[in-house]
Amino acid sequence: MKSLLGLSLVVSLMFLTGCERSDKTRAPASPTEQVFDVRGVVRSVPEGGHTLVVRHEAIPDYMPAMTMELNVRHTNELTGLHRDDEITFQLVATADTHWIQNIKRTGQSTAPAVVTNAPAGYQLVKELEPGDTIPDYGFVAEDGRTVHFSDFRGRAVAFTFIFTRCPLPDFCPRMGNNFAAARELLLTNAPAITNWQFISISFDPEHDHPEVLQNYAKFYRHENADRWLFATAPRDVLNKFGPELDLMVVPEEGGSISHNLRTVVLDTQGRIQEQFNGNQWTVEELVAAVKKAATAN
Repeated sequence: MKSLLGLSLVVSLMFLTGCERSDKTRAPASPTEQVFDVRGVVRSVPEGGHTLVVRHEAIPDYMPAMTMELNVRHTNELTGLHRDDEITFQLVATADTHWIQNIKRTGQSTAPAVVTNAPAGYQLVKELEPGDTIPDYGFVAEDGRTVHFSDFRGRAVAFTFIFTRCPLPDFCPRMGNNFAAARELLLTNAPAITNWQFISISFDPEHDHPEVLQNYAKFYRHENADRWLFATAPRDVLNKFGPELDLMVVPEEGGSISHNLRTVVLDTQGRIQEQFNGNQWTVEELVAAVKKAATAN
């Protein structure tokens, strides 16, 4: 699922600022505070009372429509809010942080969540929800074979999206580091479970060929590939699969890619156990979700 390098990495991650490829450098962002009036629909109210997951409309000249977990400035404004509530709010972005304020409920949405402002080739589809069975898409694995989600039935599957030329530490590298730490916990901590699998899926098929993925994977899993696969989504698969998870991948002029982040845990039957949006989830939360998914019937 956004990008000037001078913005804090948290703001960069949450706001589809995008990952700039390593062969190009962008100028720092202006430190000037920006304020936007935004409309959206509540997707969830996370525990803790400091964030709100909102599917917001496109913000002209800033970011397309997407679903994001946003920091809340005044937590009392969350009182009484529920999933599918239509809201208006102000989004404030500075050089090093962001928040939303002046949250007001305006009604309740009855329409299914669909991608309304997507890159060329993306399809308008209903977003997948927890409990839905994941479509059995095929991906090109790092060894050149085609793999499907159904190949991993009987195992909990955690997958995330990356591309290998993404340099910003809080984007794709954080997904790799978090997966590495979570895998280590699952491999070493009791009670042991063995029926699980991690998959890092690239959305850059034009560059991330199998040999590229093999080299990239060594940075995170070193010489131990146990239960961690790297693969690439073909463009036609990405155009279908991305919208179902509200994953936004937008190629930019000069070869960069703007995107948001999605990490999903499937149970042993291929059903969505949990979806983590953005980069705010912890290694411990991922491990707990995988353990729960591994015991599903």
